[in-house]
Parts: sequence; structure tokens; C-alpha cells
Amino acid sequence: MKLENSFILAPGIGEKTEQKLWKNNVTHWDKVSQANVIGSTRRETLEGFLKKARKNLQVGNSYFFGDKLPNKSLWRAYRNFEENACFFDIETTGLDKSRNKVTTIAFHRNGETRTLVRGQNLTRENIQREISNSSMLVTFNGKKFDQPFLEHSFDLNIDTPHLDLMYPCKRIGLSGGLKKIEKRIGIDRDLEDVDGREAVRLWKKYENKNDEDALDKLVEYNGYDARNLQELAEIVHQRLESRFYRPHIKR
Repeated sequence: MKLENSFILAPGIGEKTEQKLWKNNVTHWDKVSQANVIGSTRRETLEGFLKKARKNLQVGNSYFFGDKLPNKSLWRAYRNFEENACFFDIETTGLDKSRNKVTTIAFHRNGETRTLVRGQNLTRENIQREISNSSMLVTFNGKKFDQPFLEHSFDLNIDTPHLDLMYPCKRIGLSGGLKKIEKRIGIDRDLEDVDGREAVRLWKKYENKNDEDALDKLVEYNGYDARNLQELAEIVHQRLESRFYRPHIKR
């Protein structure tokens, strides 16, 4: 499912109206002229909005759609912006953003993972560069944890459309932490002995004893967190599409 199959981003179109359009074979923006299930005035308003939407989609303006889509439906924009989506995860010395600090951040995009390390290349400028070069941010619990932590710690204002996979996971019955969900749906990772608490210990070993092996292990663990988000996003998108879109389409 892509943005072109969605109508709820338009003013005055709710989920029930959207489903009615789908059931009557209006499954794409290009078919709105056939939409006899809504009044002519409403159809003209919808066509006017979609004209703007097409222009923004052509230039890759993800911000337009991030503002228009209900938060729970942002997953619908994933297919349109996945090529330049940034999957990221942070590690910290604790959970309190006012007392603790960010130790590493892994950014995964276009098949490559870049990790910023405190005391080396973890700077406001480098974080800002990674984020500003992205059309969409993808995290797990990032809206409550990663993004606020970064904004507080580095004086950032992050407004890039942000797909937090924790919420769509819950919509398809996948609850718990990232590692638990990965195991449940068959996403593999090495370093199964490392979790958030161990990540804190690894950083302390590096910081206090200059243990490069501990840092390497932390960076590897952080990288898995970011890379596995891409596979999770694929699975979540497929399941959401099967549950909330496909049942309304005529066969």
C-alpha cells in the first residue's frame, strides 16, 4: 500500500468514507473521478487536494504527508519514502534524559550503517546531517525515548516524519520490546547475550578502562538494533496492508 491508495489524508475524509471508496473500486488517486459514492462537491474538494498531494509527492516532500496523515496511519507513507528512510537507534547511560547521556547512535540507510560514538564523532552537527538527509525516520519506541533524548541532549528540533514501529506493531498484535518481537517473527541477530543493561556496562568498560573490545561490541549491538528495524518495517507494512486495506478491495 502506498500514499496513492490513501484518502484519509484529505480534509473531510475519514476511515469509513475511505473504505467505502475502496469497496467501490476507487483504490487510487487516479480513480477519484469515478467516485460516485460521494457527492460532487466533496469529490471536487478531494480532487483539488489530491492535485496538491501529487505535486508534493513528485518532489519528494515527505513533510507534507507527515502533517496530513493521522499518526497511526503514517506507515502508509513508508513505501513512497523507504529509499531514503533512516532507521536509527540510540544507546545511553540510563533512561533519564536530564541526567544521563547518549553514548552511541546507529543510523542505517541504503544498506549502510553509520555509528556515531561519544567522544569521537557524536556531535550535534553530525546528528543533524543524518536526520536532515532523511525523508522519514524509523525507530522502535523512538517517539517516547530516542527523539526526546536527542532533542534534549543536543538542542535539536526534529520535525522529520517519524514512523515509530512500536505503535503499528501493537495494532497487529505484536507487543513487548524490540528483541522479543524479533524472536516472535523470526528476525535473527547475533549478540543475543547483550541487552540494554549490558550496553550500559559495555560503555562503562570502554569509558573507564579504555576497553576497545567493549566499544566494538556495543557498536555492533547498536547496529543490529538499527538494521533490524528495516526488516521489521517490511513485515509490519505487509501485515497492516493485509489487515486494513486488502479486505476492502474487490477481487
